[in-house]
Amino acid sequence: MAERGGQERTYLCIDLKTFYASVECCDRGLDPFKTNLVVADPARTEKTICLAISPAMKALGVRNRCRVFEIPPGIDYIMARPRMQRYMERSADIYSIYLEFVSPEDIHPYSIDECFIDATPYLGLYGISARAFARLLIDEVHRRTGISAAAGIGPNLFLAKVALDITAKHVRDNIGILDEESFRAQIWPHRPITDIWGIGPGIAARLAKYGVYDLMGVAALDEEILYRELGVNAEYLIDHAFGREPVTIAEIQAYRPAETSYVNGQVLSQDYTYEEGLLVLKEMVDMSVLELVDRGQVANHISLYVGYAGEMARSEGSGVRGVEPHDVFIGEHGTRRRGSFAHGGGSRKIPVHTNSYRELLEQFERLWHETIDPARSIRRINIGLGNLLPEEFATYDLFTDMAAHHREQQLAHAVLAVKDKFGKNALIRGMSLLDKATARERNEQVGGHHA
Repeated sequence: MAERGGQERTYLCIDLKTFYASVECCDRGLDPFKTNLVVADPARTEKTICLAISPAMKALGVRNRCRVFEIPPGIDYIMARPRMQRYMERSADIYSIYLEFVSPEDIHPYSIDECFIDATPYLGLYGISARAFARLLIDEVHRRTGISAAAGIGPNLFLAKVALDITAKHVRDNIGILDEESFRAQIWPHRPITDIWGIGPGIAARLAKYGVYDLMGVAALDEEILYRELGVNAEYLIDHAFGREPVTIAEIQAYRPAETSYVNGQVLSQDYTYEEGLLVLKEMVDMSVLELVDRGQVANHISLYVGYAGEMARSEGSGVRGVEPHDVFIGEHGTRRRGSFAHGGGSRKIPVHTNSYRELLEQFERLWHETIDPARSIRRINIGLGNLLPEEFATYDLFTDMAAHHREQQLAHAVLAVKDKFGKNALIRGMSLLDKATARERNEQVGGHHA
């Protein structure tokens, strides 16, 4: 067992099973284990991804995160439009249940439906085993919400997560337990290696070059090879191959990054031309600048990523146009092509720390014209603002019109006040009324889906 200050640690990793689909079923008074339901937007095409499927659908062999057209014909099911605000509310409700048993400093929310808990001080407090404590939390959540959960238990965060992802699926009570000994016996030979937390298709492909397909192979491989292939990330893989994870929840909560950034991205609903994509870029810069002003921050680094269309279109066999089946990875989060996609963009440092829309838009437009191919259709746009500092560290050059800058700041704060009181679409730029603009629709969404 892992020790800290002479005390062995015990961690839980709890996952709410098929969370979005379970919320939709429970809100309808239906049993997720008996109801065929998928969470997907019926207003989109059949290529749209099902964000979740009910356990009943999984029992029929339907793969989680599949696309609508991949659901076998003959299966009758309910299609529920995503309601992200509702899922966040339900997640908060469940988090509040955990807080009745555990202090906030011993919980780390990993995602909307998953969290880590340092159970160490509570096992003695309640006089129960780790399995019984996990069972207590899972049963209380189910009793109050109708949502089922699974759990992993281990002496560190990594082993708890792997126990959840792999071991819990093969036991009747959905509670998996691993220690360093059982980890080597059960997980070392496990395949595919991409089932292991933190190992994606890219790392798996690099390991396969050396005949490594499981963690036993990683543990036996020369560390120099791993560092040559993966750089500093090899350290994490080596630790995990031996079931080690030194980071604690307390250290995660205390961590503060040396540098900060803000990223804004979207996948477009259809192919966009070069000029249509530029319109969306301008909207995204406007939204990002308002976010900086609201936070009281300035940036001096920008980045742009544009994914060109045609990389993930549906085709016969692999499901990816122009890509051979062996180049496609089918995992828990859908179908993806191995390796990088065709894209454009770049990043650069700008002369000043600023949150001026005029200044940042000028810099982004220049980057767009220099790096994006006008002949290609666009399907994805991401922008980033980096090296963030508090607003008092803003810098100016000799040509800055301070009076105009002050007016722009006042206008931004006024716009934020209106949006805060009357909604994000209460005040928008004229460009957002154009046909290919996306800001108005995005303002009504959470995480790219209907709120």
